[in-house]
Amino acid sequence: MNTNMYKKSIRYSLFLLCFATISCKNEAVDKVSSPSKSQQQEAQQRQGQAFIKDDEAKPSVLHIAIGSKDHTTLVAAVQAAQLENSLVNAGPLTVFAPTNEAFNALPEGTVDNLLKPENIDQLAYILKHHVTPATYDKEFIKKFKKLGQASNENIPVEVKNGEVYVGGAKIIGSVPAGNGIVHVVDKVILPSK
Repeated sequence: MNTNMYKKSIRYSLFLLCFATISCKNEAVDKVSSPSKSQQQEAQQRQGQAFIKDDEAKPSVLHIAIGSKDHTTLVAAVQAAQLENSLVNAGPLTVFAPTNEAFNALPEGTVDNLLKPENIDQLAYILKHHVTPATYDKEFIKKFKKLGQASNENIPVEVKNGEVYVGGAKIIGSVPAGNGIVHVVDKVILPSK
């Protein structure tokens, strides 16, 4: 075999080796980086501002609820109704957040029934009934007779012995948020509809 033929044969072999190596690497990358169908579905369901990690900003009303051991039922309801992104928007929002005890006081089976996928609209409506599209601290709420809720219904405001009640629920605590305020309440505020 002459020298030129030998050099061409080596070049051709090197070319094939490089091509095979690149092909194998691309196939491996495709296998590693291609998410499964369930991973793709989960990613689609968990998109939006509610799922962005931010350790510097003041927590949103949603993140305050998520961080509270007394509001796990409320958080589960918000997630079931897919309202997470609504509660992290710029606001301002006043959220009346019923405690786990408040949800437990509802008739037996009510919460489980509301958390079913077929009841998502009813659950979302009830949760929106706990949100006022403005930021009102407890003292300012005392000046109202009614508050307009995101459910498009009004809830009555009463002051008894210096305590503030909204829709029959007593405000037992308040936490300022980056996009509004969370008022912890002792009852679930049920809409009239």
